[in-house]
Order: sequence, then C-alpha cells, then structure tokens
Amino acid sequence: MVRAAERAGRPPRTSVWLEDRAPRGGGRGGGGQPSGLDRDRITAATVRLLDAEGLTKFSMRRLAAELNVTAMSVYWYVDTKDDLLELALDAAFGEIRPPDPEPHPDPEPHPDPEPHQGSDPEPHQGPDPKPGPEPGPEPRRSAGRDPDPARASADWREELRALARAYRALLVRHPWLSSLAGTFLNIGPHAVAFQLAVQRVVRRTGLRTAGQAGALSAVFRFVYGFGTIEGHFVRRCAAAGMSQDDYHRRAMSAVTREPGLREAVRDSADLRQARADGTVEEIRDRDFAFALELLIAGIETMVRRGE
Repeated sequence: MVRAAERAGRPPRTSVWLEDRAPRGGGRGGGGQPSGLDRDRITAATVRLLDAEGLTKFSMRRLAAELNVTAMSVYWYVDTKDDLLELALDAAFGEIRPPDPEPHPDPEPHPDPEPHQGSDPEPHQGPDPKPGPEPGPEPRRSAGRDPDPARASADWREELRALARAYRALLVRHPWLSSLAGTFLNIGPHAVAFQLAVQRVVRRTGLRTAGQAGALSAVFRFVYGFGTIEGHFVRRCAAAGMSQDDYHRRAMSAVTREPGLREAVRDSADLRQARADGTVEEIRDRDFAFALELLIAGIETMVRRGE
C-alpha cells in the first residue's frame, strides 16, 4: 500500500489516469491484501453510494462499511479519495454508448482556405490527355470541412441530438457527476471516448476548424447546465418525498404569496401559460429539445455564412 510518506518529494498528481503503475488488486488476499475486492467492485460501490447519498456524505469509511471491509482495505486499490471519485466519474461516463467511428476517418483539415497552389498531388499515369481549356484554380474549401458531400450531408444533426440527450440523461441520473466533471481532468477512457465522438460529429457539420470548439462549447455547456439543474431538482423532489409536479405547484404557490416576487411572477405569466400543457417533465423535455434545435440552427447558419 502506498502511504503519504512514500510520496514525499514527488510532484502533485494531476489524475489517477496518469499514474505510471498498474492498479492493485486481484482479490487473492495474499500479502495482507483483502480478499474479494478489486478496483472495479470498489468503483461500482462508489457510484451506488454517490447516487444514493450524494457527494457531501461520501467517505471512505462509509464505502468500506458498504463493502463490509475496513477503510484501510480500500487503500490497497486506490491511494486517495480523489482517485476513487475520479474512477467513479469515468465509470458513469461508461453508461454512454457513443456511435462507432466512421469506417473512413475524416481527412486532415485544409490549413489554408485559399486556392491550391503547386503540383498535382496524384502521380500522372497513362498517355497525355488531349489539349483542353486551361484548368481554373481549385475550388475554395474552408478549413475543417469534409470534401465528400455525401459524408458532409450525413445526419450529423441526429447524432448530435443523440449525444446531447445521452449526456443530459447521465447528469440527471448522477447529480454528483457535474461537480466532479468540473473538478478533475476527466480523461478516463470512457470520458475520452465520449469527447472524441462529439468531436467527430462536429467535424462533419461543415464548420471551419476555428469554429468547431465554439460549437462544442455552445451545445455541451448548455447540456451541462440544463442537466445539472434538472438533476438537482429531481433529487430535491425525491428527498422531499414529492412528485415533481407537486413540488412545483407548492413552490409556485409559495412564490406567488411573496410580495417581493409577485411582479416577477406576473410579468412571466405569458411564458408560463404558453408552457402550461403537460407535466413538469414534459415541459422540460420540450424546452430542452427546442433549445437544442436553436443551437443546431445556429451551426447551420454559421456554415452557410462560411464561418
């Protein structure tokens, strides 16, 4: 087991995924190692506890009790609580199943949108062609666009919607995830697979390379905020022992009785009326879908403008 004293003089760790040693484990119980445990089992128990009790109540002692072992036994498999939380974060991302990569990867982005200058990239074969009109310059192509119209017109929109919906659902199922995603590097294999899937979809939108990171931020930071707030609301309703609709009705009743908030409630009456048809969950689903379509329409607009 690695102790704090053994770390003396080492630089601070940045991620459990950057450790240069293999995970401990095996579960044979030899050499003082606890029997029946491995890192996967400990990580799965951590996710269950975080789901059930939240991040603030989580501790290594509580985890050990759940596993029916001593707290020190857990440290055979992880060095710190942060390491374990980082493993749980990536295990949760493993619930998302990104689409398989395209069989033929996108070509390298064109570094210069100006007309191509220089020799023919393909070697000349066969007899010289008959004289013809002088060729014009190569058509202008924006950096980062897929030159194959069939691939460029593939339904990147539906893939983007699917990834956004999956990420939102993940944040709602695991309300603790949003805090950890903002705390750690989030470079575990499952999180990286999700990030790469998102990047592949955005590359097919037709946006120039310089705008692709902005598109990623617009879509997935929106999803992060939406899913985080939704997840906390769902958990709050569950803790109160109320349905989401009952909790919302009670909250709105209390708000409308507060003199300082009546004007704000009155000014937003038309917005509430326009969304009044359906349950809280149905209204939220419609809001999410509409907001996502606004973002997709924005990407399409920027593509048409050549951005």
